[in-house]
Amino acid sequence: MRASWDLVLGKILNHSQYDELESLFHLLLTEEERSAVASRLKVFQLLLEGNFSQRQIASEYEISIATITRCSNYLKHMSAERREEVRALILPDKP
Repeated sequence: MRASWDLVLGKILNHSQYDELESLFHLLLTEEERSAVASRLKVFQLLLEGNFSQRQIASEYEISIATITRCSNYLKHMSAERREEVRALILPDKP
């Protein structure tokens, strides 16, 4: 039987405290995987903000052009509505 992503999401939703979530992610993800997730989130944030070119992001944050291109292509293929949903999920509220 194959592992289910729904099981993972369910476990995450069962925890709301920072310490619990940190422990869960340390159990489920290696340091390299946690770093990759953090980098990808940062890339999506920066691309959605639109203040840096892909090359600037790569240079400033030491993230590979391949990762940035994958994130950029993912955003490009989203509907405008979905992109706004993602923006609301990952960008800080603006004053």
